[in-house]
Amino acid sequence: MKRKLIAAIGIAGMMVSIAACGSGDDKSGGSDAKELTVWLTVDAQNNWPALVKAADDAVAKKHPGVKIKHEYYGWPDKNTKLDAVLATDKAPDVVEMGNTEMLGYMVKGAFPPVDPAKFDNSAQWLDGLKASVTYDGKTYGVPYYAGGRVANWRKDIAASAGIRTPPKTYQELTADLDRIQKKEGGKFNAWYQPTRDWYAAMSFVYDAGGSIAKEEGGQWKADLSSPGSLKGLTEFKHVVDTYMHGDKTKDESDRYIVYGQGNSAMIFGAAWEGATAADPKNDKTGKLKDNLENFVMPGPSGKNIPVFLGGSDLAIPVKSRAQDLAAEWINAFTGTQGQKGLIAKGNLPNNKTDLATLKNDPATAVPATAAESNWFVPMAPGWGQVEKAQILQTMLQDIGTGKKSVEAAAKDADAAIDKVINTK
Repeated sequence: MKRKLIAAIGIAGMMVSIAACGSGDDKSGGSDAKELTVWLTVDAQNNWPALVKAADDAVAKKHPGVKIKHEYYGWPDKNTKLDAVLATDKAPDVVEMGNTEMLGYMVKGAFPPVDPAKFDNSAQWLDGLKASVTYDGKTYGVPYYAGGRVANWRKDIAASAGIRTPPKTYQELTADLDRIQKKEGGKFNAWYQPTRDWYAAMSFVYDAGGSIAKEEGGQWKADLSSPGSLKGLTEFKHVVDTYMHGDKTKDESDRYIVYGQGNSAMIFGAAWEGATAADPKNDKTGKLKDNLENFVMPGPSGKNIPVFLGGSDLAIPVKSRAQDLAAEWINAFTGTQGQKGLIAKGNLPNNKTDLATLKNDPATAVPATAAESNWFVPMAPGWGQVEKAQILQTMLQDIGTGKKSVEAAAKDADAAIDKVINTK
C-alpha cells in the first residue's frame, strides 16, 4: 500500500535530543522488562486482532507477568503523536511505520540499529522491504507486510474488442490497448495513467535499467538523465500520449474513483484499486463487479515490470526501556507463524520464501508474481526533501503536458535532486 513520506525533516531539533540519548544508556532495557507498549495502526486492530494476541501470548509465555499495552492509530494521527513523544520518557517500545516513513526517522536517529539475525526469514526479506529498513549499512526495523502493484482491466471492454485473455508481454499489451482505443474512440482512456504518478513512471525507469539516483563513494547523485532512465521516461510518455486522454496534470490519488466512472479500460496501480473501483459506491457503471481482472504488468524489457512495494515496518524507538523485549514481540508478530496469519488476511508476506508459495494459488498468483520484481526509493539522507518538493511529479507533468522534452525535464529534475539529496 502507498504511504506518503512524512516531513520528518521538520523534526530535526527534536531528533537531535533523541540521538543524544542513544540506545547504549541504562534506558535501553532488556528482556527482563515487565512492561511493553506497542503502537500499531488500525489496520491490525480491525483486520487481524487475533495475530496481535498470538504475539502477546507468545511473549507472555516466555516472560510470565509481563504487561503488554496496545495503542492503535490512523496513519496521520500516529505520526503526529509519535513526533511528540519520541524525545520523552513516554515513547512506545514498538511502533508501526509505513515503509516510506522510515527513512526520515532513521536519518535523525529515532531508532537504534537491530540485529537482523534475531528475526525469522531476515535473509529472505523482499528486496524493496529490506531497503526500507536499511540506512548507511545498518538495519533499523523489521518488515511487517507488503502491498504490491498490478495491472487491472475490464474484461467486457477487452472482449468487445475481440480480446479474451490478459496480455503476457508488453507487445501484446500495447497491441490490445491499440485495438481497444480504436474501438472505443479518442476520448476514451484505453489506459488511465495519471501523468504525475511517479510510482508507475519509475517502474518504467527501473525496467529500462535506469534509476532515480545512485550512490557513488558515499554520495548520492541523481540518475534520471542516464540512457536507461531516459528510455523508461520516453516509454512512459508514449503511454500517456497514446492511451491517457484525461487531465495531464492529475496524480493517482483518485484513480480508483475515475476508473469507477467507466471511461477507462485499464489501470496500473496498487492491488486494491480495482476492487475499490468496483465497490457499489464508486462503480458508476454497475458493471465492474464481474468484469475486472488483475494481471501481472509486463515491461518493455521483456520481463515483468519492477513494482514499488508499499507496506509497513516495525521499529523500536531509541528511548524505549524494553528494547530486547520489543524485539522478541516483533519477531513473534512478524515471524514465520505471523506471516502465515497475515497471508491468510490477504497481505503479501515480508519474505521471498512465503511469496513463492503464493504463486501456486490462483487467488494470489498475480500480486505475488508481480511483487517478485520490485524497487524502492533511494535511501539517501535528503530523500525526504526530494519528495516534499515533488520533483518527480513536476518532471512528469512537464513531460506529459509537453512543456519540456523528456531530456530537458530529466536534466532539470537531476539538478533539483542533486541540491538536496545528500542533505540531512
